[in-house]
Amino acid sequence: MSKPSIPKGTRDFLPDEVLNRNYIFNTIEAIFQKYGYLPIETPVMESLSTLTGKYGEEGDQLLFKVLNNGDYLSKADQDALHNKDSKRLTSSISKRGLRYDLTVPFARYVVMHQNDLSFPFKRYAISPVWRADKPQKGRYQEFYQCDVDIVGSKSLLYEGELVKIFDEVFTKLDIAVSIKVNNRKILEGIAEVAGAKDYFAAMAVAIDKLDKIGGDKVSAEMIAKGISEDAAKTILQSLSITSLAELSTLLATSDIGMEGIAELKSFHKFIDPVGITNKIGLDLTLARGLSYYTGCIFEVTADDVQIGSIGGGGRYDDLTSQFGLKDMPGVGISFGAERIYDVMKELGKFDSIPSQSPIGIILSFDEESLHYGFQCAHQIRQAGVSVDIYPEAAKFKKQMKYANARGFKYALIIGDQEVSDQTLSIKNLQSGDQQSLSLDKAIELLKS
Repeated sequence: MSKPSIPKGTRDFLPDEVLNRNYIFNTIEAIFQKYGYLPIETPVMESLSTLTGKYGEEGDQLLFKVLNNGDYLSKADQDALHNKDSKRLTSSISKRGLRYDLTVPFARYVVMHQNDLSFPFKRYAISPVWRADKPQKGRYQEFYQCDVDIVGSKSLLYEGELVKIFDEVFTKLDIAVSIKVNNRKILEGIAEVAGAKDYFAAMAVAIDKLDKIGGDKVSAEMIAKGISEDAAKTILQSLSITSLAELSTLLATSDIGMEGIAELKSFHKFIDPVGITNKIGLDLTLARGLSYYTGCIFEVTADDVQIGSIGGGGRYDDLTSQFGLKDMPGVGISFGAERIYDVMKELGKFDSIPSQSPIGIILSFDEESLHYGFQCAHQIRQAGVSVDIYPEAAKFKKQMKYANARGFKYALIIGDQEVSDQTLSIKNLQSGDQQSLSLDKAIELLKS
């Protein structure tokens, strides 16, 4: 018999962990709804034709493929199988894949349901995604994303709104963060003035790794992709600029670069007057490796924990055109729920969150007490209070051990005296205080 295990890059969660994760999801969802976003759902599986070619070459390699049903090898490309050509073989044995993110499926959704939607359409989704990435701290192969997107408008107002959502969520979760801002058009401008315009995609992918592998390796990767040594040097030097004024001088000859600067200025006209609680600033090293971004891009990092980005996103004005629907600009952001959970756990933030477990448990001395306890539990729950009941009149020491292990605040104890008086003996398991109350008074105490 094999030892039970789960795949690398996935996790089980104990009840308290699930409740803490739900606190994160509920906090995020409430703020999404406050800003007027509507929920949608898409399948966990998409056609591979929907997913491939949307995330860049490296992203495509991280897609989880699902084998065709039945005898999938009967229709396999035999030459590819014989030659061990996995890329060619995959297309003949797999037509579906697990979704890599929630944005590409959303673009597909918009195209398929365009006649049922009112534009601009504001949607949110909180669902798992899968990436065949190397598991490490803060990086999992199965993880939840909490996405909020708008399609059908080019207004930079929405970039401002999304940054406010970032700020409000992390303030509510009590996580100090830094919000990095850039624009892909500015990066295109940098590539253009450096003489590497035709290598922009390779440049963006390399820059996206700067904080992980350092400047020398980023430069080497760009050169390996065909960018000249001088161009790579110019690009890396340009990334140290921190002001739009200095950037305007550098990109004066690049129309696309100046367009990116204008968009960031427009964004600041929205966000600056209302202000944000957390830090925000221009970071030209921010590239966002996914190839579908076209304008403003964002990334959020925790100030007090080294774990990588815990949120990100940006504008993608051409994504739906890949599914046949042109002129449908979009912009969105995503919260990395798994890393947010890890950050809050490391910082001890869950300790101050009110318990979401049942507040009390009913314990019984005999069968008659158990039946009376079941009736009490019903009335307490009808009053909107979460309560549990031990399922048998077992030894009282055993029941108390269970109550303490579960972390209940109160034990509602019933014996023949309580049945006779129609009362409950309520023991505070934290202080040890005990009192006898009527059911109505007990409910008042539990509610308080």
